[in-house]
Amino acid sequence: MQKIVILLSVVLLWSCSSGKKQLERGNYNTSIERAVKRLQNSPNNRKARETLRQAYDLSQQKHLRTVTQLKSSSARFKWDQIADAYDQMNWIHDKIWQCPACLEVVPSPRNYRNEFNEASTQAAEERYTAGVEELNKQTREAAIAAFRHFERVQYLKPNYKDTPAKLELARERATLKVMLDQIPVHSRRFGLTHEFFQNQIYEFLDQNQLSEFVRFYSPVEAQRSGLNQPDHVVVMQFDDFVVGQTYIKEKTRSFTKDSVIVGQVDVGGVSKDVYGKVRAEFTTFTKYLDSKGLLDMRIYDGRTDRILFQRKMPGQYQWISEWATFKGDERALTDGQIALARRREAPSPEPQFLFAKFCAPIYDQASGHLRRFYAKY
Repeated sequence: MQKIVILLSVVLLWSCSSGKKQLERGNYNTSIERAVKRLQNSPNNRKARETLRQAYDLSQQKHLRTVTQLKSSSARFKWDQIADAYDQMNWIHDKIWQCPACLEVVPSPRNYRNEFNEASTQAAEERYTAGVEELNKQTREAAIAAFRHFERVQYLKPNYKDTPAKLELARERATLKVMLDQIPVHSRRFGLTHEFFQNQIYEFLDQNQLSEFVRFYSPVEAQRSGLNQPDHVVVMQFDDFVVGQTYIKEKTRSFTKDSVIVGQVDVGGVSKDVYGKVRAEFTTFTKYLDSKGLLDMRIYDGRTDRILFQRKMPGQYQWISEWATFKGDERALTDGQIALARRREAPSPEPQFLFAKFCAPIYDQASGHLRRFYAKY
């Protein structure tokens, strides 16, 4: 039974690697690619040879039929699709020429370079004209469409007419320009941390392309680039924050332990241990430093001042220090209690540290909101 399973697995793997399954599904290009790869590693593989022979003939028929149908149609951008069909047939031609064993199966694979060049010229003109028409509409949505047309022209016919210049013009008109206003913090003590938080937001936006057609500016960058009228303005400010609000919790408990040696007595000249109960008063101290804040983020339309988005984002952090003291016999205490009693009150961290800590969850929320909001642009 095990031998049968192994044999079936080998047959299945052989079939898949030769491209036969893809051939049966009508995925001729994939079938050819897999058959070619198989023949490069195993030139005499009969299944791969037969798969390549069938797939090549069927793919040629399919692509040439597509070309004939498109040429007689009135479909928009039909030359784009025709060029794509020729491009795929040229890809098949190149694949076979890279494989000596494949040339034994298909001795004269046909290339369609001339046909592709003619079709791509027609397609480029078609796309170029469409791009100009979209640019003339003077809207951001049309500029995005124009960019896609000129992008396709560049692929089909690099530097066709003035496509590079048109591509940059379309990108400029399509790009939403967003200025992030400075985050005010009304405290000199927290200026450094505030700048660190703000720089984190700038760094996030620099390293993460939230949208292909959205660019973010700091106020300095906006001034340098002459951006007097941004499309959006992002304003962030702390409604309130508290750093290092301190309170200490004190708790005293009594502990006893029986059967502890408390002394010795002499009984008939023999020293014997005396057992009794020991007691200790154990006092724990817990020092809390609470820091929290609430950031308000608003996104305004740069021309109408209309609020497009607003969220309030809370953040908090609690720093804790614990220590203890005791009175009485330490033998009434556990090892953990004794270790705690040997601690001393830890010095409080710097306010800058606490400010940064409660800002961390706010940064996560702010970056997440910016990512989701601008993903649709």
